[in-house]
Amino acid sequence: MATFLYKIGRLAFRRRHFVALIWVALLTLAGVGAASAPAAGSSSFSIPGTEAQKAFDLLEQRFPGMSADGATARVVFKAPGGEKVTAKSNKAVVEKTVRELRDGSEVTSVADPFTGHAVSKDGTIAYAQVKYKVSGMELEDASKDALKRAAQSARDDGLSVEIGGDALSAVPETGATEVIGIAIAAVVLVVTFGSLVAAGLPLLTALIGVGIGVSTITALANALDLGSTTSTLAMMIGLAVGIDYALFIVSRYRAELAEGREREEAAGRAVGTAGSAVVFAGLTVVIALVGLAVVNIPMLTKMGVAAAGTVAIAVLIALTLIPALLGYAGRKVKPAGEKSRLLGGGRAAAKDRPNMGTRWARFVVRRPVAVLLLGVIGLGAAALPASQLELGLPDDGSQPTATTQRRAYDLLSEGFGPGFNGPLMVVVDAKSSEHPKAAVTTVTDDIKGMRDVVTVTPPTYNAAGDTAMITVVPGSKPSSATTEDLVHGIRGAGAGITADTGAKLLVTGSTAMNIDVSQKLNDALIPYLALVVGLAFLLLIVVFRSILVPLKAALGFLLSVTAALGAVVAVFQWGWLSGLMGVEETGPVMSMMPIFMVGVVFGLAMDYEVFLVTRMREAYVHGENPGQAIVTGFRHGARVVTAAAVIMIAVFSGFIGSSESMIKMIGFGLAIAVFFDAFVVRMALVPAVLALLGRKAWWLPKWLGRVLPNVDVEGEGLRTRRDEGRRDPDQDRELVGV
Repeated sequence: MATFLYKIGRLAFRRRHFVALIWVALLTLAGVGAASAPAAGSSSFSIPGTEAQKAFDLLEQRFPGMSADGATARVVFKAPGGEKVTAKSNKAVVEKTVRELRDGSEVTSVADPFTGHAVSKDGTIAYAQVKYKVSGMELEDASKDALKRAAQSARDDGLSVEIGGDALSAVPETGATEVIGIAIAAVVLVVTFGSLVAAGLPLLTALIGVGIGVSTITALANALDLGSTTSTLAMMIGLAVGIDYALFIVSRYRAELAEGREREEAAGRAVGTAGSAVVFAGLTVVIALVGLAVVNIPMLTKMGVAAAGTVAIAVLIALTLIPALLGYAGRKVKPAGEKSRLLGGGRAAAKDRPNMGTRWARFVVRRPVAVLLLGVIGLGAAALPASQLELGLPDDGSQPTATTQRRAYDLLSEGFGPGFNGPLMVVVDAKSSEHPKAAVTTVTDDIKGMRDVVTVTPPTYNAAGDTAMITVVPGSKPSSATTEDLVHGIRGAGAGITADTGAKLLVTGSTAMNIDVSQKLNDALIPYLALVVGLAFLLLIVVFRSILVPLKAALGFLLSVTAALGAVVAVFQWGWLSGLMGVEETGPVMSMMPIFMVGVVFGLAMDYEVFLVTRMREAYVHGENPGQAIVTGFRHGARVVTAAAVIMIAVFSGFIGSSESMIKMIGFGLAIAVFFDAFVVRMALVPAVLALLGRKAWWLPKWLGRVLPNVDVEGEGLRTRRDEGRRDPDQDRELVGV
């Protein structure tokens, strides 16, 4: 592989005009496609195989035209202090608002609070439920504006009015912190390379890659039913890996220049060696992201595939566009150890002084047991909160208190109880029952007698009279364990009801759907972990030609991801440092967070494993003893891996400022996971374990060595060119086209 990539690197360097033109054309094509594509609608959220989804499908079949997935809005009214909403003047305002709400072309129904029993017992709070034909993301701006105008008109007349539901759904905003993250990445690159031009290349190529990836997702969003979160995730991961992959290529290029090679030869060798690591690191990320398909949640699968596509683009750009741009940059990219004059350079750094990576590696090699114990104990302590992990999906109760959705949620809880914001929809399929209405009555009576049930509404029948909907209001808030027990209790009673009446009972609604999603994700975690880690383990055996090194890599990942989950629990569930992170409401951790972190963090963790350990493998193959190989790997790779980790942390941290709680949690989780994995696992535990194992670390059974393909990641095939391409540093001016 190294020889093949070496040829690609040299070709891209020579044919830089052609390569640059191809990537500019692809970026333009993707941009035009995104600009001309129809606006994306709401991403459908279906969970195949769950009871909640089966109930939704049944409702679509038995209640045609009901628009079960249509947007809803709850316009909540509260009377001024000391007054009741039922007072004559206040009632007139509410009724006028209801009439205004009914005028919308997309409105299917508006329930009057006074005829629909939607007034609190103390008479201070009421709500009008508005149903629409289309989903919240498909709702026209005119309908949203009409909803806001009606609410404002009621406010002007003296009532407090807030709007809940998904009718005002909007694309999440990331805020200025995303830009700050990129700015920090730029500073780190300048410090690492000592050159503005060299620092600018990874940023430029990463932005091009993300531009192509996100524009393509935008262009296909409507056709493939992709949500806004998909492009945000692709941007997050694409920026991080795009900068990192380019960073490793440019860094190796500068190292080759420092050894006295011609620039074209240096570009070829950089792509042949560091590029091999980029390819396999990218493959592990792609495997982890595409592997999310085993969960069988379409939305999660699409997010993973889209992000994997962006990673693949980042790999291709690192292998082709980076050497092409290095050709354009010429002597502006200095050999390793030199800085540009603008940054105080002009002279080579002292070569006899060991760098910090070398000093750290020597320290770890001398005291591997102490470093290993300290690292494992520290990560174990960070992982302790993960034992108290509670899973759920965000609702309006997790929104910032400044939003009208959150204030509506709080008003409804105040007026009607905490369970009112998470009603359960019980669907009774009595088509096979001899007495459908009697069966529905039996179900209603049984549910009324259950613990934590506050209200059971009269059943609503379809036109055929063989299917009924019953709304059940729990006494506890939607995300509570008590509400989850109630859902399981109703479902548990279904078997007996079916045996007695022939009717089937299904529980759905947003609360039941959240419970089903959490259960499905929990059930899929172990198979997913086995699939992803197993495939990556086999891949790393091929890369390192070792059994123990990949095993150590996988175990280290488990430590870092568990510690990261512990940090997520501490911040988002327990509220530690919540003010600093902008977390206004603590609660259960998002259901898909564990499995998502396993996938993404595993892929990213293997990046550092591949980049750092391939340097050690290269030194070992070239004749150094295991301890020397560790030091050599750190001398060449520690600075770059550190810079790459800081950049990833900065990029991910930039998304903590998002208005979407899901994006905020993902950004924090990935940032802290990269911190643990890069600085504790890869920079401390890995050299400590390798030092303890010695030559055994690189052991591979002979029979397996004969079976495995030799992908030559360490560039052994290029050693025949040891003296080819060497140059006199003073001959740079003779480069053609530079």
